[in-house]
Amino acid sequence: MTSDEIFMARAVELAAQGREHTAPNPCVGAVMVSDGQIVAEGWHHFCGGLHAERECIADARKKGVDMTACTMYVTLEPCNHYGKTPPCTQGIIEAGIRHIVVGARDPNAVAAGGVEFLREKGITVQTGILERECLDLISDFIVWQKTARPYSIVKMASTLDGRIAGPEGKPEAVSSPESFAQVQNLRAIVGAIIVGGNTLYQDNPGLTCRKPNLPEDFIQPRPVFVTSRLPEADSELTAISARFSETIFWTDEETACSNAAKQLREKGIEVTGLPYSENGLNLKIGLEKLRTDHGILRTLCEGGGKLAMSLVSAGLCDELVWFQAPRILGNENGVPVFSGGKAGSMAETVNFRMCSFEKSGPDLKIIFKPEDS
Repeated sequence: MTSDEIFMARAVELAAQGREHTAPNPCVGAVMVSDGQIVAEGWHHFCGGLHAERECIADARKKGVDMTACTMYVTLEPCNHYGKTPPCTQGIIEAGIRHIVVGARDPNAVAAGGVEFLREKGITVQTGILERECLDLISDFIVWQKTARPYSIVKMASTLDGRIAGPEGKPEAVSSPESFAQVQNLRAIVGAIIVGGNTLYQDNPGLTCRKPNLPEDFIQPRPVFVTSRLPEADSELTAISARFSETIFWTDEETACSNAAKQLREKGIEVTGLPYSENGLNLKIGLEKLRTDHGILRTLCEGGGKLAMSLVSAGLCDELVWFQAPRILGNENGVPVFSGGKAGSMAETVNFRMCSFEKSGPDLKIIFKPEDS
C-alpha cells in the first residue's frame, strides 16, 4: 500500500466505529497527517453530532497541532451545506488546512460540491484514494439516497459444504458462540429481522437483540415473518404471545384477506398482503413499507435458504454476511444455504464480490456485496 492508502485505511477503520449510530447520515472517518505521522483523528459518532472533519480538527486543536502544515485524509467528500451542523468545508478553511485527500465523492447532491469549493479557495484536493473501500463504508447511505427501501443485509451460517441444517431441518447451532455475538452486533443496527415461515414454526424465534449492555432507550428490531400460512391469533408462538405489537407478517394478497389475518390484526399484529413477482412475493414492496410506515433504515434477513435466495434473485441483498464454520455435514439431503433459484448454468449466477474477511472464533466471517454495487 502507498502511504496515502495507509492513512486512508485508518480513516476507514475509524469511520466504521460510527455505523451503529450515524443513520441516516453516512459513517465517515478522518485523520490529520504531518511529516508522515498521524497527529489527529476523528469520526462521525452519531447523527446530529460533529462530522468527522470537525472531530479531527477539534482533536488537532486539543493537541496543539499546526494544521497549516498538515494533510487531512477523509473517507467522504466534505459537506458544503448547512444541515444540523455547519459545512465541513468552512471548518477546513478556518483551520488553515492546505491539502485534503478524499476517498469518495458524496452521492447526496445536496451535500456534494465540497471538492470544487475547496479548490476554488486554493486548497489542494486529491480524490479517489481507496475509493471502493470508502464507497462500501456508505453503501447503506447510497441505498437510502437512491431507493425508497431500507438497506438489506442477509446473514447466513453454514458448514464448509454449504449446509445450514441436517436433513430434518432441526434448529441446531452451526457456527460458534463468537459468531453468535457478532450476529447480535448486526441485530443492534437494524430495525427489522426477517425470516421465513419454516423458521417461525420450527424455531419459535423471539428475534431480539441480545447484545450485552444495550442502552435503556434501545428499540428492539421488529420481527417480520414471510409466510403463506398464518398462525392462529391465540398461538403461543413468541411473536404472537409476547411481541404482538411489533410483529409483522408478509403474506400473499389472498391470505391477507383471510379470517386468520383479520384475527391477527384485531390483536394488533400487522399483516401485509404482497403481490407476486417472478421471484415469488414482491419483497421490495414489503421493504418499502417498512421504511415508509415505520422509518426502518436497515433490515436483517436470517433465513432460511429460500427466503435468502428470493432476496438475492430480486436484487434486494445489499450485503451478505456469511459465517462459515469449519465443519462438514456430508449429507446431500442437508438443508442448503441457498435454495429455490432458477439458474440453469454458471452464466446465470448472481455474482458478489468479497469486501472483507476475518476470523470469528473458529469460524470465518466473510462480507460480500453485489458485484455491480
